[in-house]
Amino acid sequence: MLLIASLPMYNLPEMRAVNAAFWAALRGLLAEAGVAGLAEPLLPADLTTDQPPVPERIGDDVLFSQTCGYPLETLYKGQAIKLGAPCYDVPGCGGPTHCGVFIVPADSAARTLADLRGKNFVFNSVRSNSGMNLPRRALADLAGGQKFFASCTATGSHPGNLDRIARGEADATAVDNVTYAFWARYRPETAARTRILAQTPPSPAIPFVTSVATPPATVAILRDALRRLAREPRFATVRGDLLIKDIVEVPEARYQALLDYERESAALGYPQLA
Repeated sequence: MLLIASLPMYNLPEMRAVNAAFWAALRGLLAEAGVAGLAEPLLPADLTTDQPPVPERIGDDVLFSQTCGYPLETLYKGQAIKLGAPCYDVPGCGGPTHCGVFIVPADSAARTLADLRGKNFVFNSVRSNSGMNLPRRALADLAGGQKFFASCTATGSHPGNLDRIARGEADATAVDNVTYAFWARYRPETAARTRILAQTPPSPAIPFVTSVATPPATVAILRDALRRLAREPRFATVRGDLLIKDIVEVPEARYQALLDYERESAALGYPQLA
């Protein structure tokens, strides 16, 4: 079986080189530690760049990836092992946490979340934490058990939705704050036509993962390699290009708490983002 590695969460085309550098550094540490000889003859030479952010499943061939926390507790339950969560140098991140941000056109009249009532909203996926689960919880207190938006459309793409907001094709979207930070860094002129309206409740950061089929010895080497990559001075540029300050382990209960947001939204009469 050929193993694959991917970084599908923060993968703007402009980021291909910095993501490749991250994998090259990690791959070198894994090769030094002997991962190639533990279960498979070869480590993936390159990142697989066509993996969707929310695939249908996490297969046995996934050696290394990064996967949204909400589907890890729902769609992918029992399919992956968490290796560690990045601590990003991005506003709204505190240690291994992140949040969703509501984004509106720069000239929008909206000043609070309540001002989005009756507006046209776009989001990436019903399986997404920052696109659906977190904004659903943020809006549940305002919705009063009723439909909140005039329209609520799943499009399949965080960056695509940000582009839509910049073009004035929708009134608002929600993306995770790290996605917005990278998008604004690489597309500053487009980002200048948008602004952050509000934040969602916090969430544990999007973790690095491996398949549940990965041998325990390989899992241990992956975790150790990530810690070294996060802390050794020789990798400072690799980390900085991806805004990573550290990579730490996060208790499972922190991710399971994302289901509390789901239950709270349902209890408030707002079980679906609408």
